[in-house]
Amino acid sequence: MSINVKQLAAEKAVEYVKDGMRVGLGTGSTAYWAIRKLGERVKEGLQITAVATSVASEEQARELGIPLVGFGDIGSLDLTIDGADELNHDLELIKGGGGALLREKIVARNSTRMIVVADESKAVHTLGKFPLPVEIVPFAWEWTVAALAKLGCTPELRRSGDALYKTDNGNYIADCRFGSIASAAELADSLQNITGVVEHGLFIGIAAVAIVGKPDGSIEVIERGQGE
Repeated sequence: MSINVKQLAAEKAVEYVKDGMRVGLGTGSTAYWAIRKLGERVKEGLQITAVATSVASEEQARELGIPLVGFGDIGSLDLTIDGADELNHDLELIKGGGGALLREKIVARNSTRMIVVADESKAVHTLGKFPLPVEIVPFAWEWTVAALAKLGCTPELRRSGDALYKTDNGNYIADCRFGSIASAAELADSLQNITGVVEHGLFIGIAAVAIVGKPDGSIEVIERGQGE
């Protein structure tokens, strides 16, 4: 029987969740398994409160009986569990393949710890092979996309069928193909200086721990700064 590596990593991350915690629920195919495991633990008596980073994750959590609260009622979070499209040894991430990068970053920034769950294929030496998602406002998107291209990438607006994809916030996503990102920090600064960019999928200095599942059933736990 083949091993579900994403499920393996996600369920390991849920072990970090303790009674009374305020938890952020990520979005995507790996976060799905974490939410599912949390639902099982809640049924077994785990007491938590949670917020979700997308409509899809919110719906899943409600179906599983995970108590959700409003952002104004919870304050900061103890822990957020989320996936990544790429991560390097410094725990710099590319996120946004699922389209929820803005909400994911807001939730992660307001968490004491962010735990990233991923399969081994997402761990890379240099970020950039995965197209970097950049959320942009629809107004004058052509100008914003042109400005993105000047940073050395090939940007392409994400589509959903015949229409342009829209995030839960009503914005567009430009998937920017850099091929290789020499300095994630410098690129992040450049992206934030483009008017029309709402947020980008580079998560720098946010993730505290990464749990990486491997096809042989083993798990690697990477903590930020452990290689320094």
